[in-house]
Amino acid sequence: MKQSKAAKVNDQHLNGHASPFKLAKLFDSEASWDKDQLGDVLHWIRQVVALACGLLCGAVPLIGGIWILIFLTLSTAIVYGYYGLILRVDEEEFGGHPTLVQEGLFASFTLFLLSWIVVYSLVHF
Repeated sequence: MKQSKAAKVNDQHLNGHASPFKLAKLFDSEASWDKDQLGDVLHWIRQVVALACGLLCGAVPLIGGIWILIFLTLSTAIVYGYYGLILRVDEEEFGGHPTLVQEGLFASFTLFLLSWIVVYSLVHF
């Protein structure tokens, strides 16, 4: 018996092999989010920002602790702006502002420093 493509996708989703996540959901303020999905999205946004900032700081070459503070401020502002202004989620439903703002913070800080140091060392030494 042949299954339709939609039935196969639904079966894969039920078995945990595929995610029903749609790209359009990222900018839909009416979409429903569960805590894990929103946490994953905020985490990966922060990782992209960290990599971009680290590559930029290493290539330019920027030095000094002020750039760490600028990265932390920029990264936090982007995450806050995303869930607060674009998605307009009720932060209390997801554990409050501190929980959402620090999602992926330490991993992104590590990625920022790693990419900054590696690019700076490769390009300028």
